[in-house]
Order: sequence, then structure tokens, then C-alpha cells
Amino acid sequence: MIETLIQAILQQVDQPKKDLEKNLRALLNESIEKLDLVSKQELDRQRTALNLANQRLTELQQQMKSLEEIIQNKK
Repeated sequence: MIETLIQAILQQVDQPKKDLEKNLRALLNESIEKLDLVSKQELDRQRTALNLANQRLTELQQQMKSLEEIIQNKK
């Protein structure tokens, strides 16, 4: 009888803990969903696109410098 009573008390004590954990997980998931996060794959794609854009920018800057030198030499 005492064992049954102890188990009943422990179950009652354990239930609020489970409820609290469930509520905290839900709150945490909701908060994370509100953040503007991207996947690693999307980050990698964006990084690749940025690297390509930077390479192209460098090429265009070099071409522009060459054209400016040609114009300066013709003056």
C-alpha cells in the first residue's frame, strides 16, 4: 500500500515536469521558427554565388583599368 502511494505521488510530481518540458519545447520551437534562419545548403549556395560575383567584379575592374589606361595613352 505504501509503495502504491509513493508511486502515485511520484507520478503526480513527474507530470508537471513533463508538462513544463513539453511547453518549453513548444515555446522554443516557436521562437526558432520566427528567426530568419537558412539551411547549410542554402548558405553554401549563397557563398558560391557571392564568390562568383566577386570573381566577376574583379575581372570587370581589371578590364576597366585596362580601358582607362588605353584612353589615357591616346590623349
